[in-house]
Amino acid sequence: VRLVESGGGFVPPGTALTLSCTRSGSVFDVKRMNWYRQSPGKERELVASVTPAGNTNYADSVKGRSDISMDNAKTAVYLQLNRLKPDDTAVYYCMQEIQYYRGNSDYAELWGQGTLVTVPS
Repeated sequence: VRLVESGGGFVPPGTALTLSCTRSGSVFDVKRMNWYRQSPGKERELVASVTPAGNTNYADSVKGRSDISMDNAKTAVYLQLNRLKPDDTAVYYCMQEIQYYRGNSDYAELWGQGTLVTVPS
């Protein structure tokens, strides 16, 4: 079971992009899907999260200009970022909280390899 992110790149300020994260392999359950990001010299921060019920949470830095969504199959998560700023430059990581098998007591964190978003100043 692994995650693969895509959608990063070099994008002009003020534009939008959509990041995708797809899981290969089946799991028993998904608790939540998340997007994190890490800028040079900074700690990794939570950008947005979504539950299968559709509950979402956003960092203040992206609130009002971003949208996170999960597909019905609970295999993929998307992050749309609008009005991009140079401060959005970071490696974006997808993380899914999953149970591999029925009977697992805890949810494991499954991380992707990251995708780089660069917004020039």
